[in-house]
Amino acid sequence: MPTFIINRARSIKILKDYDFTLAEIKEILDQFDDESEILEQLHEKLMEIQNKIERYKEISRSIETLINYERENEMNIDKDFEIEEKEVKTLLIAGYRMKGKYSSVGDGFKLLSKATGRYINGKAMTLYYDSEFKEDDADFEPCFPVRKGKSTDKISVRELPGGRCVTLIHKGPYETITGSYKKLFAYINEKGYKIKLPNREVYLKGPGMIFKGNPKNYLTEIQLMLEN
Repeated sequence: MPTFIINRARSIKILKDYDFTLAEIKEILDQFDDESEILEQLHEKLMEIQNKIERYKEISRSIETLINYERENEMNIDKDFEIEEKEVKTLLIAGYRMKGKYSSVGDGFKLLSKATGRYINGKAMTLYYDSEFKEDDADFEPCFPVRKGKSTDKISVRELPGGRCVTLIHKGPYETITGSYKKLFAYINEKGYKIKLPNREVYLKGPGMIFKGNPKNYLTEIQLMLEN
C-alpha cells in the first residue's frame, strides 16, 4: 500500500480521535499538510471540547439532583403528616414578586428558572404576603434558593430570614390545600401563637421536569412563621 495512503489513514484516525467530523477532516486534509498550519483548528476544537465538558458536568449535576429528589420523595409518599414546630434556616433566595391570580405563579417560576437556573440550590417555594385569601389581586412571590446571584429590576436576590415556624406537609393537589391551612390556623389559635407574614409554601414534590405526575402525590410544606 502506498505510503501516502497509509499516512492519510493515520491522519484521519488521529483527527477522528480528536473528535473532528468527517467534513472537518476532509477540509483539513485538502488544505493543509503540517500540524503547524492547523493550530487555529486545533484551538477551536479544544474550546469546543472544553465547552462540552462543562455542559456535561451541568447535565450530570442536574440528573443527580433529580435522582436524589425523587428518592427522597419516594420515602415520604406513604407517610401520614402531622403538624410540627421547627426552626428553619436563613436562605439566599431569588424571588419575583407578583400581583394577580395565584394560578399565574407558574409564569414567575419560568422567569426565575431562565434567569437563575444554574444557581438554583433547593426546592421551589412561594411567599404569600396577604393575611387572607384574595381572588384576583393576591400579593405573592415565587422563589428559588440560590447559591449566588444579583438583583435586577425584576428579580430580588436576598436573604430570607430563618426562625421558628409551625409547619404541615400537605399531600395532594394544590386545589385542596385550604384544608391543611385550616388545620394549621386552628393549631396556632389553640396555642395562642402569633404569626408574621409572609407565609411560605415549599414544593417538596410537584409536577416533574419530565412528567406532570399524579397530583394526589404532590407534597407541599406550609410554613407559618412565628413572631419572636
